[in-house]
Amino acid sequence: MEFLSVSKENNAAFIKMERPPANALSTAVIRELDWQLEELENDKDVRAILLFGEGRFFSAGADIKEFTEVPSGEAFSELAADGQRVFEKIESFPKPVIAAIHGAALGGGLELAMACHIRLVSDNAKLGLPELQLGLIPGFAGTQRLPRYVGAAKAAEMLFTSKPLTGKEAVQWGLANQSYPEEDLLNEAKEMVLSIAKKSPASLKAAIELLQYGKDGRFYEGVKLEAKKFGEVFTTKDGQEGIRAFIEKREPNFSGE
Repeated sequence: MEFLSVSKENNAAFIKMERPPANALSTAVIRELDWQLEELENDKDVRAILLFGEGRFFSAGADIKEFTEVPSGEAFSELAADGQRVFEKIESFPKPVIAAIHGAALGGGLELAMACHIRLVSDNAKLGLPELQLGLIPGFAGTQRLPRYVGAAKAAEMLFTSKPLTGKEAVQWGLANQSYPEEDLLNEAKEMVLSIAKKSPASLKAAIELLQYGKDGRFYEGVKLEAKKFGEVFTTKDGQEGIRAFIEKREPNFSGE
């Protein structure tokens, strides 16, 4: 891979975007991310993933220079649809994906972060969708995911004014989970990911699927599926190990079975 590097530790994988200076999301970067997700989905030793950027930014957005090479509106729509497909893969990924955001997550960078299950930010990060300043609109499902987190009115404000939120504001608005001083962000994010990676893969996968049902508003279907998954997870070796560990007052040792 040219623009991503991956390391692993204790059932966690760490994906670092390496496209200085802004980690712009070119089609090549998105393609590499797609490939890497396929690899990690099939890696039974990986249970949680941290995504972060090298240098000054998480990602300052899509590669605008690349836009000048798109020959038509139809091709532009296809480019957006391909990015949406990869970001949807992240949102529905069977293993938790956590974004650690420093510097800036703008445009496509924020759309990528919103597809992750958890967003941790530095206090002074900038998160926004500034596409309207360019006479454009978000193309990687930003108009659809942003209202889920901040509500319709605040999403409209962010889109129409193009004004970014700070990391602390993003937490207040419900767009991010936690904010930290920039020098502490990566260590805090790694600690969370490693903690999540200790969990049973079957329970993590079931929880992600059920949360997706909740996002889509399918409440009655979701509660029925929850009952079904509850029984399925209970019968796994990890489910039984978790119960025994609780009774025996010790930490569970999940094998992934």
